[in-house]
Amino acid sequence: MLRKPRIGILGFSDGEPEVHEQLKEIVQKQMDVIIEELRKSGAVEVVVGEKLVNSPQSAKEEALKLVSQNVDGTIFSYAVFSFPNFSAIAAKNLRGPILLAANLNPDWPGMVAMLASGGALHHLGFDHFRVAGDVCEKDVLDKIITFAKCASVVTGLNGQKYGLIGGRSLGMYSATVSMQDWQKKFGVDIEHVDQSEIIRLADTIPQEQVDKAFKWLNDNVGKINYDNDRLSEEKLKTQIRHYEAIRKIIDKNNFDFIGVKCHYEMSRNYCTECLGAAFFNDPYDWNGDKEPFVFACEADSDAALTMQILKLLTGDPVIFMDVRHYDKENDVMVFCNCGSQSTYYAGKSKDPKENLKNVTLYPCLEIYSGGGAHVNCMTKAGKSTIARLNRTEGKYRMTIIPAEFVELPREKMAETTVEWPHVFAKLPFHHSIFLEKFDANHCHAVYGDHVEELKMICKMLDIEVELLG
Repeated sequence: MLRKPRIGILGFSDGEPEVHEQLKEIVQKQMDVIIEELRKSGAVEVVVGEKLVNSPQSAKEEALKLVSQNVDGTIFSYAVFSFPNFSAIAAKNLRGPILLAANLNPDWPGMVAMLASGGALHHLGFDHFRVAGDVCEKDVLDKIITFAKCASVVTGLNGQKYGLIGGRSLGMYSATVSMQDWQKKFGVDIEHVDQSEIIRLADTIPQEQVDKAFKWLNDNVGKINYDNDRLSEEKLKTQIRHYEAIRKIIDKNNFDFIGVKCHYEMSRNYCTECLGAAFFNDPYDWNGDKEPFVFACEADSDAALTMQILKLLTGDPVIFMDVRHYDKENDVMVFCNCGSQSTYYAGKSKDPKENLKNVTLYPCLEIYSGGGAHVNCMTKAGKSTIARLNRTEGKYRMTIIPAEFVELPREKMAETTVEWPHVFAKLPFHHSIFLEKFDANHCHAVYGDHVEELKMICKMLDIEVELLG
């Protein structure tokens, strides 16, 4: 379930005590309107400062009170002129992003206070966001709600723990990241776990749990193409055991998201980890409804972090997909995974039966001699946002692409690798731009238009944005 943003609000007043007494009702009135509109929206939990800020002391005290209440970000409300140093002191003692809000009222210089305070914050190196206008107008309220959602992602990421199970796969640079850099930039801790833990814990899974999952898959998946070689009933049960073993690893280590190496130790000697890649990212499994849990194939850590940002923003399952081919006939990029992706995208339904009827389990390719199933489906059509964190000499940027997923005849999947899940995406530019600029073999997506939100999140994280589209 998507966590509701928790946003603090402070009202800033004049620093002269007598003037403050004359103006405090005006300051409070504007604050009250913002609070009321945000609460009416139901999209934000509002934490209100105990008193108006009209001195250096109250600026620090009120900021620290909001920090103690775990706000994701804070709104600075200006209805009259406020001494800019109050905003600077509050910002120095706060946690999370800051939004400056002023009404366009010709009677009082709230807008002037916002500009002066914003200048002071920039002078000191405090980046921030601004909105000016009547919060009762939809576009103004929407900007504040967007700020709240994005602040929730950034502060939600801070303090999380990423489980890197296995290490670098297939020589990919994006699988290897600096623990120090992630902690400094995102507040994310990294814990390494050996893949042998999956094998060890798989033997501890109760048979009744395996049988329950096996029956659920056979009852709900559209087709399981057993070949009694690479995909037998026993091999599928081994994949189930690996899924449950990874769940134990997550619970024991309190991981918030993970990447799993798979190739080649697991895929050539035990089984592919495709079942986990599908159902951890899903909002359900054989145990019932659950929160989607980010699982990145091939221990692609930059992929996992991108996916976690998208999940924290939307609450939805996130697609992990491989760049594979450009189909000139249909003018689509073909994304085709070696592993798997969330089966939610096979039907775009909250009902797993609706999605899974469009899913086929195929025997894995011969190169994966450990055996197991690949999870095939075609992603349902819909507007989407593709995103990917990339690095140039250690500096992060996020590539963002608004796209349109389309459905093609199922035979098109046989032109690449029919066993694997497929996404057919129309891009808003010539495919050569993608091939010239995109810096990874994996990318990630969710339904909907989230371009502006991702741009704001990147600004909060001080990450460059590369918008293709």
